[in-house]
Amino acid sequence: MDNIKDEVPLLEVKGVTRSFSLGQEETEILHGIDLKIYSGEFVAIIGQSGSGKSTLMNILGCLDKPTKGDYFVKGKKTSNLSADELAQLRRNYFGFIFQRYHLLNHINAVANVEIPAIYAGVKLSKRVERANILLERLGLKERSTHKPSELSGGQQQRVSIARALMNGGQVILADEPTGALDSKSGQEVLAILKELNSQGHTVIIVTHDPSIAKHAARIIEIKDGNILRDYQNTEVTQERVSLQKEDCLNLNPSFTKQFRAYNDRFLEAFKMAYFAMITHKMRTLLTMLGIIIGIMAVVSVVAIGQGASDKVINDISAIGTNTISIFPGKDFGDLRSGKVQTLTPIDMEVLKHQQFIDAVSPERQNTLIALYKSTSLNAKVSGVSEQYFRVKGYELEDGRIFSLDEVKGYAQVAVIDQNTKNRFFEYEDPIGKVMILGTLPVQVIGVLAETNSPFGNQDALNIFIPYTSMMSRVVNERYLGSITVRIADNFPVAIAQDAIETMLTNRHGTKDFFTNSSDTILKTVTKTTDTFTYLISAVAVISLIVGGIGVMNIMLVSVTERTKEIGIRMAVGARQSDIMQQFLIEAVLVCLLGGACGVLCSYGVSYIFSMFVSTISMKFSVTSIFAAVLCSSMIGVIFGYIPANNAAKLNPIDALARE
Repeated sequence: MDNIKDEVPLLEVKGVTRSFSLGQEETEILHGIDLKIYSGEFVAIIGQSGSGKSTLMNILGCLDKPTKGDYFVKGKKTSNLSADELAQLRRNYFGFIFQRYHLLNHINAVANVEIPAIYAGVKLSKRVERANILLERLGLKERSTHKPSELSGGQQQRVSIARALMNGGQVILADEPTGALDSKSGQEVLAILKELNSQGHTVIIVTHDPSIAKHAARIIEIKDGNILRDYQNTEVTQERVSLQKEDCLNLNPSFTKQFRAYNDRFLEAFKMAYFAMITHKMRTLLTMLGIIIGIMAVVSVVAIGQGASDKVINDISAIGTNTISIFPGKDFGDLRSGKVQTLTPIDMEVLKHQQFIDAVSPERQNTLIALYKSTSLNAKVSGVSEQYFRVKGYELEDGRIFSLDEVKGYAQVAVIDQNTKNRFFEYEDPIGKVMILGTLPVQVIGVLAETNSPFGNQDALNIFIPYTSMMSRVVNERYLGSITVRIADNFPVAIAQDAIETMLTNRHGTKDFFTNSSDTILKTVTKTTDTFTYLISAVAVISLIVGGIGVMNIMLVSVTERTKEIGIRMAVGARQSDIMQQFLIEAVLVCLLGGACGVLCSYGVSYIFSMFVSTISMKFSVTSIFAAVLCSSMIGVIFGYIPANNAAKLNPIDALARE
């Protein structure tokens, strides 16, 4: 070794020790190892089981870190490197050949060989081309599309060698490369390693078999954590050469390559996540169940709330969202309101001439016995003006409404609703018929169309007559029960309400009345339905949290099951962020699919809901669906982070050792 003593070593360890904790005790496996390995050497590290040879190889390959001492790669101290920088070293300089091959069973030979280049950011076409070239060079051209389970042990080890060479493999680390092979396959693998060394690769074999070690030009015997002998094998002559540059891929991290690398790593992580979900279909479905139920509940509740709100708004709109009612007294329930007699038809006439008023009608109600032929029933009789039906938004089914002349002429005419028609005129046309209201005979001239508005007593019999006839011929009073005005379109209701109150207060000399606008009712109803929706949604979110916990538990199980795969990916150069990304994508995919199924199920709920409830229809909004998708994604990120982080923080060598 004198001829190379002045050369800068490719790999160098100084005073390296490695200890492991076994319960309360600390066991030291390596004891102050000093070692230099130069570029182009063929080295065999030999020793019995437990001697520390594999531990030394793991440190050389940056799969493990020394407890004490320093390790240098091309003069660069590795103890100062981050986890991702160590991954870059493994990716760019080392190629690993394992005794158990450590191939990914769900992908074919080409895809297995490609993996290191994916993490290095190599273009797809180039890495596929190189993978095929390497497999062809190793005699596997016809088996390149086969999965590991379809290959013999020797063929799998050749795939492992091709993977080690994918990014150039300046240093080939082979841990018992022939241990799981028959003698013929073992000799073929050794021949390949010799050929690689002759091409300039630095080859380091770890073995317990002297017959394997004798193929190396330099043999390092290790025993009980110490180097016993380090000598040149006189039976093997070696002419060290530099590795051909054209045999290595260009690994300079340009911006384009970095972007492509990120994109390729994302796609690889996505494929792995998809495969994991497909492999465990039932478990994936059960994991999604909590998310499905939660999203379905949230979207359905919001849709029901929106449907109920729209129904109320439509009902209010039917009577006009721009109406204001004026009542005597200070507020609803005022016991003295009956003594207030200042609300008169003159007030109505004054209001009618205001520019912001579209229509106005008084209302004076009384309950009278309605009689037609032999049918006698209690009815709510309302004295109104000809504009009342516009103010309330009522439509006619048959006949007509009374005119202004009929109002002024105290006409004894009436417009009836559907309830009155059904009770008195079930089998005949009511138009032109005469009814007796108390002692007042009236002629039916119109029938109102049916309405589903919840406002008012839907079971009552409603009969409308001119307010003049009501005041003079029925109650014999000159004051009104209320006045309702319809505000002109696009005029602010609040401003109109203030103007009306000011005007009537000036007329009466005091504010002996109160007003109530349908706009206020609308806002109150909307606020109430929104509050109800938020409350039920909050309850539904609990099921989402439970579903998220289920996702986290299953992902933790998935990490445990795939620990070895994580180790393989780390060994060939995957960063911690790559591993984290893979499991986060899986968690988010599970939650997104669960969210999509939940949204679809909510439409199923809508169909069933419509079969039992006809008055309210569920209203789905793009916002609620988008929020559901966003929510399910966030659950995937939040509850998938802990398992993904656990996977990313695994020690590569510990992960590889997991069976």
